[in-house]
Amino acid sequence: MPFSDYKTALVTGASSGIGAAVVERLRRENLEVHALARSAKALGELSERTGCIAHALDVTDLKSVTRLTQEVAFDVLVNNAGVDRPNPLLKAEAEDIDLLIDVNLRAVLHLCRLVVPGMVARDRGHVINISSIAGAYNFGGNSTYHATKAAVSMLSRQLRIDAFGRRVRVTEICPGRIATDIFAHVHGASANTYERFIEGYELPQASDVADTIAFAIAAPVAVNIGHIEITPTLQVPGGLSTAKPAAPAADPTS
Repeated sequence: MPFSDYKTALVTGASSGIGAAVVERLRRENLEVHALARSAKALGELSERTGCIAHALDVTDLKSVTRLTQEVAFDVLVNNAGVDRPNPLLKAEAEDIDLLIDVNLRAVLHLCRLVVPGMVARDRGHVINISSIAGAYNFGGNSTYHATKAAVSMLSRQLRIDAFGRRVRVTEICPGRIATDIFAHVHGASANTYERFIEGYELPQASDVADTIAFAIAAPVAVNIGHIEITPTLQVPGGLSTAKPAAPAADPTS
């Protein structure tokens, strides 16, 4: 459906990175964009630059999010907010598991619950769920993150079934490594973090992801672009590892 058929958009995790780039891109299409994030300062700067409507609140604040969705009928929903606390499950902390589930999954479920019925009733709308290649491929040290992103991937497919027969489109965007400040948020803003994840790599920019989202939204109403992976050309996911069994522990009674 062309952008001209949509009037309003809600973008979560909008204060920086992919979220901010999406806000800027949708504003260029003259949508009324509501930008949601915790950082009031960053949102204020984004609002001054783009004309978006800033909402400085936590995506897990269900009462406030519910109030916003009752006040505005959103034609486009971009579920971008996400966090990570890298750890294998064997070393995971309870509060980290709860945080990832609350932000990466529960908030997405609630926003879809609150926004999609209105799209169905109006017979128009587009949900963009930002998941990750971690939802489809395994790599070490991120068990809870993998689990939440895999759930968002399945939700994206299920939403199309739930809205079947109506012109509600759902697109899952699965980024690989993108040149954003998410690595600084997770690992700390340091020269070591920049060198480890950014420096010397040829990486897609946040604006590349935003342009891809705009491409999916701008497609004719008869076209639903369901799943897009965006990775660096010089990145491949997956791999095959085989370990030899560990030596048996010594018998303490012998």
